[in-house]
Amino acid sequence: MTVKIALERMRFWRRLFLAVALCACLAVAAAPATRADDPGKWVETGHSIVPLEYFQGVTSDRQRNLFFDGIFIGLYRTDSNLVEANRTDGVIPLSVILGEGYNHIGDLTWDGREGGRLLLPLECFYIGIGNTCKTGSIGVADPVTLRWRYYVKLDPAFIDKAMWAETSPNGKLLWTSSGSGNDLLAYDMREITAANAAPDGPLLRPVRVLAGAVPPSGITGAVFYKHRLLLASANGTRFQVWSVNLRDGSRELEIEKTVIGESEGLDVVKLFGGELHWLITPFGNNGRPPTYGLTSALVHFEPAKKIKPKP
Repeated sequence: MTVKIALERMRFWRRLFLAVALCACLAVAAAPATRADDPGKWVETGHSIVPLEYFQGVTSDRQRNLFFDGIFIGLYRTDSNLVEANRTDGVIPLSVILGEGYNHIGDLTWDGREGGRLLLPLECFYIGIGNTCKTGSIGVADPVTLRWRYYVKLDPAFIDKAMWAETSPNGKLLWTSSGSGNDLLAYDMREITAANAAPDGPLLRPVRVLAGAVPPSGITGAVFYKHRLLLASANGTRFQVWSVNLRDGSRELEIEKTVIGESEGLDVVKLFGGELHWLITPFGNNGRPPTYGLTSALVHFEPAKKIKPKP
């Protein structure tokens, strides 16, 4: 495959994806959010509208800059007021696209090593075809310039695609899941280095495996909150956030909502009247009114115990 053909194919799929999503959204008006059988641990405090291309994941750094990725391989940085500061619509180099087939970034995470870096979970995903390369990798990008640095490849004996990644609170582990499988995996951050860069570097193996810890409806994004791993998932209009005890893999339901749209990434940062933020997009609505309107939305939640009752 030539570079020109690869570029044209990516542009075609991006245009098709946008057209399908927007046509489905514009066919109907937005509907208000509806409440499902929620355990009452979190209160939704509002939502912020963001560009549609902020589609797959969200994370933040210590200065409360926010980072988004999507629709396929774009990478975007905003300040704490969601004012865009930098963007690139194609962060993955053509050499990686052609060599590995990666054309999709999942829910990303920020890490303080190497002067600060963005860790990008990589997979192959083609509409109507699915996972074509059967491997997963972690890309490393500069959080200021949004330029690609390198990537490390994960051993396919444990994972067949990387759909999300999250840095542990102490910065020592990178958590993800086994792709098509049901296990949570943790990788040693010390191994995610330029010295181990693919394609010539070693295949990284997880240092911890929590078998069967993935929620029944899968995972679309993740973030840590007080040393528990929060996982976003969805089955149809049933959107859920679970917390996982990483000592034994046990789960507790944190949030359950009825939402028309598509569940994506999670982040924890004190902004916009909340602490937990859930990226939800209008795609996948099957012609019904998207809950949060015609573009992507960052939905904000605050712990219920912190909400003061009205007098």
